[in-house]
Amino acid sequence: MRARVAQWCFAAWMVLLTAVYYAWPEGHVFTWSSIAASSAAAIVAGICWHRPRRWIAWALVAGSVACFAAGDTIYYVQQLSGTPPFPGPADLLYLVVYVLLAAGLLIFVRAQAGAGSNRAALLDALVPTVGLGLLSWVYLIAPYTRADNLSLIEKVVSVGYPLGDVLALAILLRLLVAPGRNPRSLTLLSLSVIGLFGSDVVYGLARLDTAWDTGGPTEIGWVLYYLFLGLAGLNPSMTTLGTRREVAGDVEAGGRRLAFMTVAALVAPAVLYIEYLQDKLADAPVISGAAALMFLLVLSRVGGLITAQRQAAARERALREASATLFSAATFDDVRGALRAAIDKLMPSGRPYELVITEREAGESPAEAVFGLVPAAEVPPDVPTDGYQTVLYGVVPLPGTPPRLGVAALGAPVAVLRMVQPSFETLFQQMSVVLERIRLTREVHQRDSEAYFRTLIQSASDVILIVGDDQTITYASPSAATTFGHTELTGRPLSTIVADTHATELADLLAQVRVGGGATIDGADLTAVCADRRLLQVECDARDLRDDRTVGGVVLTLRDVTERRRLENDLAHQAFHDGLTGLANRVLFRNRLEHAFALAERDGSAIGVLFVDLDDFKEVNDTLGHAVGDQLLVAAAKRIASTIGAGNTAARMGGDEFAILIEHNDDPGAAEDVAARIVSALSVPVDLSDGLGGLYVVSAAASVGVAVSRDASSATELLRHADMALYLAKGAGKATWQPYRSDLHSAMKERLEMRTALHEAVDAEQFVVQYQPIVDLSGRTLAGVEALVRWQHPVRGLLGPQHFIELAEENGAITGIGAWVMRESLRQLVEWSPAGGDAPGYVSVNVSARQFRSAGFVGQVREALTETGAKPRQLLLEITESLVLRDAEQVWEDLRELRALGVRIAIDDFGTGYSSLSYLRQMPVDVLKIDKSFIDDILGSAQQRALVNAIVTLARNLDLAVVAEGIEDAEQHALLERMGCPYGQGYLFARPVWPDVVTGWISSSPAIFGG
Repeated sequence: MRARVAQWCFAAWMVLLTAVYYAWPEGHVFTWSSIAASSAAAIVAGICWHRPRRWIAWALVAGSVACFAAGDTIYYVQQLSGTPPFPGPADLLYLVVYVLLAAGLLIFVRAQAGAGSNRAALLDALVPTVGLGLLSWVYLIAPYTRADNLSLIEKVVSVGYPLGDVLALAILLRLLVAPGRNPRSLTLLSLSVIGLFGSDVVYGLARLDTAWDTGGPTEIGWVLYYLFLGLAGLNPSMTTLGTRREVAGDVEAGGRRLAFMTVAALVAPAVLYIEYLQDKLADAPVISGAAALMFLLVLSRVGGLITAQRQAAARERALREASATLFSAATFDDVRGALRAAIDKLMPSGRPYELVITEREAGESPAEAVFGLVPAAEVPPDVPTDGYQTVLYGVVPLPGTPPRLGVAALGAPVAVLRMVQPSFETLFQQMSVVLERIRLTREVHQRDSEAYFRTLIQSASDVILIVGDDQTITYASPSAATTFGHTELTGRPLSTIVADTHATELADLLAQVRVGGGATIDGADLTAVCADRRLLQVECDARDLRDDRTVGGVVLTLRDVTERRRLENDLAHQAFHDGLTGLANRVLFRNRLEHAFALAERDGSAIGVLFVDLDDFKEVNDTLGHAVGDQLLVAAAKRIASTIGAGNTAARMGGDEFAILIEHNDDPGAAEDVAARIVSALSVPVDLSDGLGGLYVVSAAASVGVAVSRDASSATELLRHADMALYLAKGAGKATWQPYRSDLHSAMKERLEMRTALHEAVDAEQFVVQYQPIVDLSGRTLAGVEALVRWQHPVRGLLGPQHFIELAEENGAITGIGAWVMRESLRQLVEWSPAGGDAPGYVSVNVSARQFRSAGFVGQVREALTETGAKPRQLLLEITESLVLRDAEQVWEDLRELRALGVRIAIDDFGTGYSSLSYLRQMPVDVLKIDKSFIDDILGSAQQRALVNAIVTLARNLDLAVVAEGIEDAEQHALLERMGCPYGQGYLFARPVWPDVVTGWISSSPAIFGG
């Protein structure tokens, strides 16, 4: 990008200078010198910037520009005092330009061709060069030689210009006809030389007429010379100019190249015809000589094409013959001889080369054939290259063991290598196929031989033994020493390697296999004894081959399955045990319960089942994370296992639920005693770490349900009884245990009916809303109201939230209930607003965690506001601490979106969760509602007063409003007001009331609460 900017800037600068040159004739000497100097400076800048490898060539080009600039400067300075002399110092510098330019271009040509030569490219360049030279002679050089008004020195200098142009164009053509893609800098260089040639031609013709003056359009060619030379020097491709471009064989004679050569060859006849029309044939000898030379050049080019065609045909024929010889090869030596013979035929006659075909160890070499043109430095040092810098190198796997590689390296001049590379690569691929065929043939023969099977037995990891009728080992495979550690087992009794505990099984195995000839027994499990007294689990296959004269005994195949058995045992343990706590899992517990229940029914004994559920475990998971929750489960499992005693089973049924099976105890109260001990053991808080340096004291309290088998007719019913008892313990205030009672079934049935009725209640709009005022504590006026949902049950009457909210959370009905409450309370608030007076400024609506996380909750809030016409600032959403701390990133993003809408957010029951006060600085909330448990003891507890005062102060500093919940007497009101708590609610002001009561408050404005 920087180079492109530099080129555009340079081009714009040159255009500006050219415009000034033609617009201000008096400043020619300055502007023209600036044009020339800018071109030279651009080339020098390009050399310094891009640092080309052929910097000397570019320096010569820059020097030619500098000479041109110096000559122009001298010429214009002389012109100021009159007509410049011809020839003069400027002409000498102009002629040096061609010398330096030709020298630089020759360096590029030499570097591009390398040590070799490209005859075709040279011929392609010479043909147009001869044509161009002929034109220069006829129309430029010859007129100078015949001019009577020119002295000898003037003729020599005048002839020097076209000769220099022809020389530069000839060398440039040699660069252009080289094979491959020409760099952009070469194109720019060509345009500059063409511009130079054009202006020189016009200048020379003007000299013939002795009519020349500066400032005309002729200078445009020289301007282009300066411009394109500078652009070529600034172009990044200048570094590739002169880069060696190797090709396989001669240059391809394409259509455009042939057309160009044809036009050049027709120059001589065209010039001859023109002179004939002009009735003068003064240059006939030169024209005929040029025509003859071009004819010879064309013939030489055609001869080269014919030779290349013959060489290609010879290579193809040699390749066919070599292929036939290769495919008849049976060994690597045959392949090597065929490949060497083929290379001898493929290589051009008279061209030196070095061919190495050898083999070496595989080591870490690739298993597949590899072939390519590589530098000699990358070839292994043990492969000679005879001083060649580049070789054709190939590697192919050889058949047999140990693994070995066939290596072929062909060293020769690069042009020759590129010419034969396709043929050599084809031969190498065929050699790979032949070697693969040889390998497969050997493997087939090996499989058919007895030695191959013997190798298989000796290399097998299984132990193969042949045992005679006297239980003596007559043969032991080599793997026996590795497996059992005995250096020699032949001649020893079979009992040497079999444990005494499995002697009987071994005797039975041999007796069974010897019953009938050819009998086979597979998969018998035995314990083997190693020489160092280690025990191994082995799997034994036995086959009676006593009738086979080559064997003459029972063949035992022993394989070590110790690790497999250990893995199977581990998998079995994992299948029946909990991965986190190590206790039995649900499957193992159920199996043991079924077995114990059946046994108890048979002998008349009793068993007990305890269901243990950790209280508030979900809060720990939501606030402190699953890692801390897992630690709590492990700690609880350890306490349970250490409490239940031996002979009983503890299991983790899933989540935070455990089960205990009490067996082998006729005492009916044994299960209840264990339940009491578990509740006591789990009541002690647990110290846990989050792994990040944080330490927490977490409650492990649990509820326990107890059931005994005498109350159940099946194991499944016993589990159901324990589950019902657990439900009773949860309802009794948690952290306790409860036995199963027969009336629990009715309670559970009623609970199920309630859950079902909740869905119908949402559709039937059986819910109603009561409102409790939120009061400004300083003025005791109405600030807002909190919406509290009630269920108008068709049978049980008006039910408070404690009867159905938990069930609604469980079955998902809370989402629909919450959405209805929000719309209804907003509608009611809008209905109150036009009444004027002391109307509530907002309505506070409780939002459950499940409702908040439901898809599209923010959209539901937006729709409710739109539907009711309420303003966003009139809605306050109450959420719990645990919601903010769990999935914080997504929840906080939704909270921010709601606040951006204008809806305010409150933290309900603040201080009862596990959050740190430091979170308040980051939480996207507006209001804190202090839980009633803090307000109840605020008068009698100094610590409680200090805590509430700290919360109020912290909230005020963070610009958060505070609402104190549960204010029930005037002293609490007064104390909170002195602390600076702005708002409160509670029975002191009003219980939850119906909407018409609120309407009465508004109509009796201003309503004073707590007076």
